[in-house]
Amino acid sequence: MSDDATFEDGAECPLNLGALDADDLSVISSLAQDAVFPITEMKWAIRQRRFAILLNRFRWEDTAARTERVQAVLSFSTVLEVASQGIDRSDRDTVLSLLSVTFEPTSDGAGHILLTLAGDGVIRLTVEAIEATLKDVTRPYTAPSKSTPKHPD
Repeated sequence: MSDDATFEDGAECPLNLGALDADDLSVISSLAQDAVFPITEMKWAIRQRRFAILLNRFRWEDTAARTERVQAVLSFSTVLEVASQGIDRSDRDTVLSLLSVTFEPTSDGAGHILLTLAGDGVIRLTVEAIEATLKDVTRPYTAPSKSTPKHPD
C-alpha cells in the first residue's frame, strides 16, 4: 500500500493557478507581489482578448526558498480594453515592479483588474469576467541580489 501525498511533496512543483473571482485573484496577487518585468514583456492579443505578462516572481509559497525567483506568465482572458497610467511605454528599457492585482466590479461580473506598480504606475484591464492564471514557466533560480523584500504574511 502506498502513502498519500503530503503538502510538502508539492513544494518543488511549478505553480499553475487560476482565478475566477476576487478572492482567487487576491491569492494570485500575493504570489506575484514584488515581481519584476521588462515593459517589453507585456502583450495584449486584441483578437484573443488576452493580456499577459512574463514576470520574474519571488517564490513566496516556499518559505525556505525566499531568495529564489521563477519566471511565470500572468495572463488574463476576456480583456476588452487595456489602459495604463504613470508608465512611459515608449521607454523599452523600463523594468516594472508589480505591487498588487485587484478587481473593481462594474456590473454582472464585469469590471476592471488593476495591476498596481511601484512608482505610482497602474495598468487597468477592462474585463467581461475574472479569468486569470499564474503559471511558472522556468525552474527556480537565485535572485541576483540574494535578498528578498519583506512579504506581508
